[in-house]
Amino acid sequence: MRKAEKRRQSPPRRNGERGKAATTRNGPERLQKVIAAAGIASRRQCEQLILEGRVEVDQQVVTTLGTKVDLEEQTVRVDGVPLVQSRQVYYMINKPKGVVCTHRDPAGRMRIVDLVPDESARMFSVGRLDRESEGLILLTNDGGLAQKLAHPRYGVEKTYHVQVAGLPNRSILDRLRGGVQLAEGRVAVAGVRIKRAHKQSTVLEITLREGKNREIRRMLATLGHKVQQLKRVTLGPLKLGNLPQGDARPLERTELAALKRLISGEGTIAKASRSKTVTKASGLQSESPTARPGRKAKKSKPRSVKKKTRARGKR
Repeated sequence: MRKAEKRRQSPPRRNGERGKAATTRNGPERLQKVIAAAGIASRRQCEQLILEGRVEVDQQVVTTLGTKVDLEEQTVRVDGVPLVQSRQVYYMINKPKGVVCTHRDPAGRMRIVDLVPDESARMFSVGRLDRESEGLILLTNDGGLAQKLAHPRYGVEKTYHVQVAGLPNRSILDRLRGGVQLAEGRVAVAGVRIKRAHKQSTVLEITLREGKNREIRRMLATLGHKVQQLKRVTLGPLKLGNLPQGDARPLERTELAALKRLISGEGTIAKASRSKTVTKASGLQSESPTARPGRKAKKSKPRSVKKKTRARGKR
C-alpha cells in the first residue's frame, strides 16, 4: 500500500486530454447540500446547523431548510467562516484488494477515498466492492448522478470477471440466469458466460443490473463454487481498461456525457428497461401496422370458395 500512499500525495498522471477532469457548474442547490459538499459535515448534521441559526447567506441568518443558494453569486458562512465553492468531480479508480469503500474506518484500513489525490471535495463511491474484491469504482461528489447510477430502476449494467473453483457446467449457468434463492429473496444475473477455463478453476464473465451485498459470492457459494477472485471491469459505459491497480484518473468529458445519457433515458439500457415496464403495465399486444382503429379486419375467403364464386358468375 506504500505506492498508493505516494500516489495520493501527487496529482494523477495525465495523458494529453485524457487526464483533464470532467466538471460541471453546480448552479442553485439546497443549502444543506452545498454545506455538506464542502466537507463541513453530513447532510443531516448540516440541516441541524441551519436550524440552530449558525448559517448565513449574504450576511443574513437562514434557518429554513431547502433554501437554494448559488455559491458563484452568493456568500455562505458557517459559524462566520465562508464556504469555498466545491466543483463536481468524477474519478475512476482501480480498487485493489484490502481497500474498504467506507468513509470512516475505526480499524484504520486504507479507504477508497485515500486513493484520490483531490482532497478538496467530499466524495463518495458509486456502489461498493467488498474488501476482498477489486476493480472499477467511481468516486464523485455529484449526489444526483451517483444515486441514479446505483438505483435498480435505471438498470445500469456492471460486468465482473469472476474466477471460481471448479468447472461450472451449463446447468449452473442456467441457474444463475434463472435465479438463486438467498436470504433476502431470489436473485439472478443479467448475463453469464465462461471466459476462460483452467484445470481446477474457471473465469466467468457475469453481468448485473442491480447488486446486493456480496451477491455474486453468495450465489456461487450456494451453487457449490467458491469465488477465488472478483474484479469489476465495467460500469455502464465506463471501462476499466489498462488503469493500473491502485491508480485513479478523472473521467473524460465524453465518459461523463455517456453516463448522463444513460440515466436520462437516452441510453439503450434505460430505454429497453422503460419499454418493458410500459408493456407490462399496459398489457398491450402488438398490432398489425396496417390496422386502423375503429375498423374490423377483413376476413379473406379460402381459395376454394373464390373458385366456386367465379364458376357461378360464368354460368
